[in-house]
Amino acid sequence: MAGPTPPKRLYKYRSFSDLTVGALVHDTIYYADPATFNDPLDTKPVLDTDIGAEALEGCLTQMIETRTHAEMSAAANTIRYRGPKTLEHIDRQSRKAAERLLADVRYSATNPIYEMDDPKQFLLGQYVQEELLQRYGKGVFSMAERANCPLMWSHYGDQHRGLCLGFSVPPEVSGDIYKISYGGSRLVQASDVVAMLAGSEEARRRVDEAVLLKKAQSWAYEREWRLIGPRGEQNSPLELEEIVFGMRCPPTVMYAVIQTLEKRDRPVRFFEIREQWGRFLLAKRSVDVSELQAMLPRRHRSLDCAFDDLDDLDADRP
Repeated sequence: MAGPTPPKRLYKYRSFSDLTVGALVHDTIYYADPATFNDPLDTKPVLDTDIGAEALEGCLTQMIETRTHAEMSAAANTIRYRGPKTLEHIDRQSRKAAERLLADVRYSATNPIYEMDDPKQFLLGQYVQEELLQRYGKGVFSMAERANCPLMWSHYGDQHRGLCLGFSVPPEVSGDIYKISYGGSRLVQASDVVAMLAGSEEARRRVDEAVLLKKAQSWAYEREWRLIGPRGEQNSPLELEEIVFGMRCPPTVMYAVIQTLEKRDRPVRFFEIREQWGRFLLAKRSVDVSELQAMLPRRHRSLDCAFDDLDDLDADRP
């Protein structure tokens, strides 16, 4: 899935929470399961059955056998079953899983509720589509090109009360980051799936892009890039370079974040979002860290103590 070179900086909008602090302190990122995305059409391609039922059967058989074999092999490794009998058993069960499903498809295709010319091909296409999605067990860490997008701050930055993490992309990571394309079709050609299973890298690229790298045109304002990796919390392969605070981010949050990262061995730059006077635009400005640290942390009784000397003077008056 080779694509465009990532920009110098990519941004992750976040609300402020204990999870955000934990990620900053431990330098981790979270690769989300695509099934949890807020857009139900995201990573949900539709299979275009441009091949016949026989070819679809072969495709589905191969996909089921491959998946079942991988799942059973992982289970066998867990319980340390690795002998030849185990391997034969896995091969046999993988074939049986495919045969059972194909038998179910053939039987279901005789149901009169399917008012179409070839219900068998339709059902095969549905199962191939389902198996295709199960192949993509990776997680996604989404980032944006800009730190000054008002909609992004509203939708992902806790309505401008949160912060935005700015990352640079080390050269060894750039091959795992991909740019989203917006609009167009959600269709994946079944012929491409067959070619991908046969080893075609060009077909694999087209299938991967259709599954992972396409969104509706309405989301184009995000200018999204995706880092693909193992699902869940992982050590960050990116380099945290800057933190941008939203327009409504409380000074106490800004102070807490700055103090949290004060001893980091690679310094981080701090910015805040300001409005551009008279325009519907936002701009990034450097945070005056010394001024913030001069104001905080605050001790209320310090104000009272400042007048202690005056009380002593008053007591000395005749």
